[in-house]
Amino acid sequence: MSSSLGPLYCLVAAAVLIYLPFMVVALARLQVGYDFSAPRAMLPKLPAYAQRAAWAHENSFESFTIFAAAVLMVFATGKSGELATGLSIAFLVCRVAYSIFYIANVPVFRSLSWGGGMLCIAGLMAIALNLWS
Repeated sequence: MSSSLGPLYCLVAAAVLIYLPFMVVALARLQVGYDFSAPRAMLPKLPAYAQRAAWAHENSFESFTIFAAAVLMVFATGKSGELATGLSIAFLVCRVAYSIFYIANVPVFRSLSWGGGMLCIAGLMAIALNLWS
């Protein structure tokens, strides 16, 4: 992966990862019988792990927006080198871990992985603002 395009590739991967927890929700909906007339009303009927997966999915949209802003800041300032690529990959790892820990109901590690992802975003913004090289 070219280090100058690495953060952009990670941005695309992050967009795909938003739907990782949703796949768990979709499988659980099929197991309990999908209600096409009221799909959102099904959430309380799903097992607890599937409810947590739905919440992880929703949180993924929130973290994606700020990650996208950080990546675009890095790319627009021409600072998308190896460090930015490394932080972008670390963000992806943190988000996968976050989803797994959320679905598995391990709140301490879920919070740590969320915090790790936020630190990666802060690092990307610091690179873009010439605060870290």
